[in-house]
Amino acid sequence: MADKQISLPAKLINGGIAGLIGVTCVFPIDLAKTRLQNQQNGQRMYSSMSDCLIKTIRSEGYFGMYRGAAVNLTLVTPEKAIKLAANDFFRYHLSKDGKKLTLLREMLAGCGAGTCQVIVTTPMEMLKIQLQDAGRIAAQKKLMAAQAQLSSATSAGAAESVVETRTTATQITRELLRSKGIAGLYKGLGATLLRDVPFSIVYFPLFANLNKLGQKSPDVKAPFYVSFLSGCLAGSTAAVAVNPCDVIKTRLQSLKRGVNEDTYSGILDCTRKIWQKEGPLAFLKGAYCRALVIAPLFGIAQVIYFIGIAEFFLDMLPKRRD
Repeated sequence: MADKQISLPAKLINGGIAGLIGVTCVFPIDLAKTRLQNQQNGQRMYSSMSDCLIKTIRSEGYFGMYRGAAVNLTLVTPEKAIKLAANDFFRYHLSKDGKKLTLLREMLAGCGAGTCQVIVTTPMEMLKIQLQDAGRIAAQKKLMAAQAQLSSATSAGAAESVVETRTTATQITRELLRSKGIAGLYKGLGATLLRDVPFSIVYFPLFANLNKLGQKSPDVKAPFYVSFLSGCLAGSTAAVAVNPCDVIKTRLQSLKRGVNEDTYSGILDCTRKIWQKEGPLAFLKGAYCRALVIAPLFGIAQVIYFIGIAEFFLDMLPKRRD
């Protein structure tokens, strides 16, 4: 049976609402994921997600955990809307013959959704990562300065204290556009595609099939808790599966490095250096954080999407008379 088509405005509104709620709930965990993925073995500032969040609160305050959240809250609406709407669009057109979607066609629909969303995802991630990782780099510099001050305590010239200069997303955007043009905002596009396309190929078919287990009949929606649990399980599974690509993407999109940290010229160079210097387990850095971020994010998204909050409000609008 062909998937039921929902109006485009409803898809966009549902995706936007879901994204805003989800990001607000899980952003601190996402910040910890970025900092854990970016730190290299020689300069480890954090030992775990909880250690990262505790140190962040101590050094930057509670709202330090939400550095970069404004970028996400601004762009997550179009990003999630494009992802969900594109998947439904491809599913609908791939099932026009009236037959049930095969697994291959479900994967093709997910592939199309993942490809479409990088239009917004890449610049959003680019800006978010700079803001999230700035605190880690500043903390590392302060630690190095303190160590230098202790080692030269008997000398007349003690090391100067490090004062962090906070930049905003607007400042970063202007600088990137001035120095590199629009391509500056799309740095890491290849790595983003490498992460988001496989993610969508895994996520959407897995969610659709898990959600069907809770349907009493093909014409009846699954209960909201089934949609939520299906979204959580499918999201966390897909997130862990593509985590190596997420590590590579995070490293490539980081403009500033900590002390003695490697720089990378591309996907292959980044993969080779991580493998050689940090070992294969480095590709799983932040995997459990990413699973904790994606699971509720997509669980909430699917509940809102399947409850149809947007449809409820759109139905309240006065209808046009012909």
